[in-house]
Amino acid sequence: MSKILTLCFLLLTSLVLKAQEPEMADVFRKEGKIYVVITVAGIVLAGIFAYLFFLDRKIDKIEKSNQKQK
Repeated sequence: MSKILTLCFLLLTSLVLKAQEPEMADVFRKEGKIYVVITVAGIVLAGIFAYLFFLDRKIDKIEKSNQKQK
């Protein structure tokens, strides 16, 4: 689980560093679309985190059932 969190943290920091392009951000702010972009990015990230969380829980259940069978 800690490996997943570390990977997500590194991905997020790289996205933040990449998002430092002021021209594009200024255009989105002027047109009022920056909130749409932030909302969509947040929804996508939340979906990825939820998927990883549930996948980790399923894998843990499978591992525990395999240990009981031995």
